[in-house]
Amino acid sequence: MWRLRRAAVACEVCQSLVKRSSGIKGSLPLQKLHLVSRSVYHSHHPTLKLQRPQFRTSFHQFSSLANLPLRKLKLSPIKYGYQPRRNFWPARLAARLLKLRYLILGSAVGGGYTAKKTFDQWKDMIPDLSDYKWIVPDIVWEIDEYIDLEKIRKALPNSDDLAKLAPDFDKIVESLSLLKDFFTTGSPGETAFRATDHGSESDKHYRKVTDKEKIDQLQEELLHTQLKYQRILERLEKENKELRKLVLQKDDKGIHHRKLKKSLIDMYSEVLDVLSDYDASYNTQDHLPRVVVVGDQSAGKTSVLEMIAQARIFPRGSGEMMTRSPVKVTLSEGPHHVALFKDSSREFDLTKEEDLAALRHEIELRMRKNVKEGCTVSPETISLNVKGPGLQRMVLVDLPGVINTVTSGMAPDTKETIFSISKAYMQNPNAIILCIQDGSVDAERSIVTDLVSQMDPHGRRTIFVLTKVDLAEKNVASPSRIQQIIEGKLFPMKALGYFAVVTGKGNSSESIEAIREYEEEFFQNSKLLKTSMLKAHQVTTRNLSLAVSDCFWKMVRESVEQQADSFKATRFNLETEWKNNYPRLRELDRNELFEKAKNEILDEVISLSQVTPKHWEEILQQSLWERVSTHVIENIYLPAAQTMNSGTFNTTVDIKLKQWTDKQLPNKAVEVAWETLQEEFSRFMTEPKGKEHDDIFDKLKEAVKEESIKRHKWNDFAEDSLRVIQHNALEDRSISDKQQWDAAIYFMEEALQARLKDTENAIENMIGPDWKKRWLYWKNRTQEQFVHNETKNELEKMLKCNEEHPAYLASDEITTVRKNLESRGVEVDPSLIKDTWHQVYRRHFLKTALNHCNLCRRGFYYYQRHFVDSELECNDVVLFWRIQRMLAITANTLRQQLTNTEVRRLEKNVKEVLEDFAEDSEKKVKLLTGKRVQLAEDLKKVREIQEKLDAFIEALHQEK
Repeated sequence: MWRLRRAAVACEVCQSLVKRSSGIKGSLPLQKLHLVSRSVYHSHHPTLKLQRPQFRTSFHQFSSLANLPLRKLKLSPIKYGYQPRRNFWPARLAARLLKLRYLILGSAVGGGYTAKKTFDQWKDMIPDLSDYKWIVPDIVWEIDEYIDLEKIRKALPNSDDLAKLAPDFDKIVESLSLLKDFFTTGSPGETAFRATDHGSESDKHYRKVTDKEKIDQLQEELLHTQLKYQRILERLEKENKELRKLVLQKDDKGIHHRKLKKSLIDMYSEVLDVLSDYDASYNTQDHLPRVVVVGDQSAGKTSVLEMIAQARIFPRGSGEMMTRSPVKVTLSEGPHHVALFKDSSREFDLTKEEDLAALRHEIELRMRKNVKEGCTVSPETISLNVKGPGLQRMVLVDLPGVINTVTSGMAPDTKETIFSISKAYMQNPNAIILCIQDGSVDAERSIVTDLVSQMDPHGRRTIFVLTKVDLAEKNVASPSRIQQIIEGKLFPMKALGYFAVVTGKGNSSESIEAIREYEEEFFQNSKLLKTSMLKAHQVTTRNLSLAVSDCFWKMVRESVEQQADSFKATRFNLETEWKNNYPRLRELDRNELFEKAKNEILDEVISLSQVTPKHWEEILQQSLWERVSTHVIENIYLPAAQTMNSGTFNTTVDIKLKQWTDKQLPNKAVEVAWETLQEEFSRFMTEPKGKEHDDIFDKLKEAVKEESIKRHKWNDFAEDSLRVIQHNALEDRSISDKQQWDAAIYFMEEALQARLKDTENAIENMIGPDWKKRWLYWKNRTQEQFVHNETKNELEKMLKCNEEHPAYLASDEITTVRKNLESRGVEVDPSLIKDTWHQVYRRHFLKTALNHCNLCRRGFYYYQRHFVDSELECNDVVLFWRIQRMLAITANTLRQQLTNTEVRRLEKNVKEVLEDFAEDSEKKVKLLTGKRVQLAEDLKKVREIQEKLDAFIEALHQEK
C-alpha cells in the first residue's frame, strides 16, 4: 500500500507542476516531469489507464538516452509490505558511457580532418593580395603610432559594469536548487511535498516581483543604466573624433599624397545650390529633400539648429526677429569644426569665440543686405557649410519664425511674406518638416501647427519637436498634458516622430557642452521618463539629430533618381529647341557671352594706341579752334582791330591773350582733348564689324563706355604744364619764313569768311527773304522783318558816307536814323536800331578785314623790316599766326599726353568696369538679354544639375 500512496502523491505533484508552468501550451511531455513521477506506474491513478508497452514507448521517445538500446525490465509482482530488491543500474550506466567514448573519439578525428580539408580549400581559393598592398594607406600599418589602444581599453566598461548586465545567477541557482531537492536522499513522500512547498514559495516570490515598487525600481535602474552607457558611448565618440581629427590632420599635412574625394553631403549641397539659382521655366521643380525647420517666433528653432550643429552660429536677440531670410546649413564631417559661406573662402573656426562672433555678425549683415528697402524679410537664401567631427550629415533650412501680429517697425505684408516663404519650402513633397513647438506656452497659441497640418496632413514627412521641456514641466500643472502634446493628441497635425528637447536655461552665453550636460541632467531626474510618459529615444537633441539624419537620407535615396530623370527630359527638350532655332551658333551662356564681349571691348581699347599722331593732332587742333574761335574773334580780334592804331592793337591783344591763357585756355584745351578721346573711343566701340558684328553686345558696350568715361579723370597737373606751354607760344611773334606767313593769312581768311557767312545768315533771318525768294518761293516778310530791312538800308547809307565809322553809334546818329524812318512811315525802337547796326557793321568790318588780308599777302617783306617806310600794317596776320602756332603746339602736347598716359588710364578703367560688371550678376542679366541668352543659360543650368545629380547618385550607390 505504501507504493500506491507514493504513486498517487507523485501524480498530484505532476499535475500541479503542469498547471503552474508558464509559457508552455498544452500538456507537458513526460520527460519534463520529476523523476519520481516517471519512475512510478500510473495505473492506479483514477484518470489514467497506461499499459506497460505504452510507458516503454513514451520513455523511448522523450528520454535523453533514446538513441541507445534499452533492455526489457522485468517487474516483480507487487506484494504488500516492504521487500528489499537489488538494483544494478550503476553498472548499466557505466557500460553505456564506455560505448559513448568511441563515438566521441571518432567524431573528433573525423571532424578535425574535415575542418582541415575545408580550411585548405578556402586557403587555395583566396587570391594573392601581396601585389595590392599599395592600395592600403600607410596609416593603416602605422595605426598603433597614432591611436592609443591602451587609452581605448581604459575607456571601455570594466568587469563590474558588465557584471550588472549579466543575469542574476543567484536566482538561477535558487531555481536549480528546486530540482536538486528531488534527487536528495529521503523518503519519496518528503521529496514530493518539499517540491510542493517550494512551488508555493515561488508563487509568493513571483507575486512580489510584480508589485509596483519593484517595477519602479527596475525602471529607474534601467534609466540609470541607459544614461550611464550613453555617457560612455559619448566619451568613446569623443575619443573617436579626436583620433579621426588627428588622422585627417596628418593627411592634410601631406603624409599621403592622394586626392580626397568630396563628401557625399557636400555633393548633395552643391546640387541644391545650383537648383536654388535655377529658374524653373520648363516646369522642372526642385523636389530634392532637405530638412525645413519651421516654428513660431522665439519657439527655439535657432537653438535646436545650433545644438545639432554643435556651435552658436546664429545671431540672437531677446524677442526680436533675428532670422530675416532662409539660411541653408549643410552639416558634414571634417577634421576641424569650421564654417564657411558658399561664395566666400574664409573659414570661421567655431572653437574660437572671436570667430563665432564674426560669423554671427556676417550672417546678420547678409540678412540685412538681402532684405530690400521697405521689407522685413527676404526669400533669398544664405548658404552656409558647417564641418566638424561627429556631425550628422544633412541639409537644414532655417526659416523666419511664423508670427501672428505685425508689430511696429515691420512691413505691413511681413506675416503674408513669411507664410509664403514657409509654404514654398514645405510644399516640396520630399522636404522633411521639422516642426518646432515651444513647450513653455499654451499649445492653443501655436500657429505653425495649423500651417504644417495643411502642407502635410498625413504626417508622412513631419517630425514634431517640443522645446523648453524643463520650463513646461515646471509650469504645467498636469504632466499628462505634455504627454498629450508629445503624442500629438492636442494638435490636428500628425507626425512621423515626436521628440522633447531642452536647449538651455535661456542664457545666450551658455556653451553647447553646458547645455548638453544640463539637458542630460534634466531628463535623468525628470518625471516624464520615470513615469514612462516619454521614452528614452524621444529625448535629447542628440537622439533628435540621429533620427532626422536617418529620415533625411532615407528620403534622399527614395527620390533623387526620380528627380534626375525629370532633368534628363528637360535637357532633351532644351537641346531640341536650340538646334531648331540656332543651328549654326554655339551654346554660350551669359557668362561666356560676357567673356567674349569683354575680349572685343579690350581689343577696341587697344586700337586707340594705334591711331597715328598726325590724326590725333589734326582732330585736336580742329576741335580746339572750334571751341575757342568765337572768343578769339569776338573778344580779342574785333576789339583790338577797331582801335585803328597799331600800338594800341598790339597792347590790347597782348593783354587779352594773357588773361585768356591764365584763366580759360588750358581748361578748354583739356576738355577738348578729353572729348576727342571719348569720340574716338566711341567710334571704335560702335563701329560695325561687318558679318562678325553681334548686336547682342551693343547694350553692354554702351554701358561699359559710359561707365569708363564717367570714372576717367584727366591728370590735374596737365593744365599747369599746358598753361606754361601756351603762354610761351603766344609770346612769340617771329614768323620765320614766307610759308608760315601764307599759312597765317590762309588761316585768317578762313576764320573771317566763316564769321562773315554766319553774319550774313543772321542778317537774312533778321530782314527776311529777298525779292528773288519772294517771287520764286512765294514767301513774304513779316512786319518785324520789314522794319529791320528798312533800318538796315538806312544804316548802310550811313556807312557808305563814312566807311571808317567806329563800331558804336552815337546817340544823335540813332535819333537821325529813327527820324528818317519815321518820315517814311516806319516806327522803330532805338534798341532795334542798335541790334541791326551790330550786324551791319560786323559785316562791313569783316569784308574790310578780308580785303586787308589780300593786301597783306605781299607784306612779308615789310614784316621782316618791321613795316618801316610802309603804310601797310599786318598786325592782325601776326595775331592769327600766334593763335595758329599756339593751337599746333597745344595739339602736339595733348597728343603726347593722350598716347602716353590717358589712353592707358582709360584702358585700365575699362578693365575695372568689366571686372565690376563680371561680379554683378544683375548687371549682366540687364545688359545681356534675349531668348538666345536665356535658352543657353537654362541649358547650361540643366546640364550642370544633371551631371551633379548623376555623380551624387553614383557616390550614393557606392556608399550603399
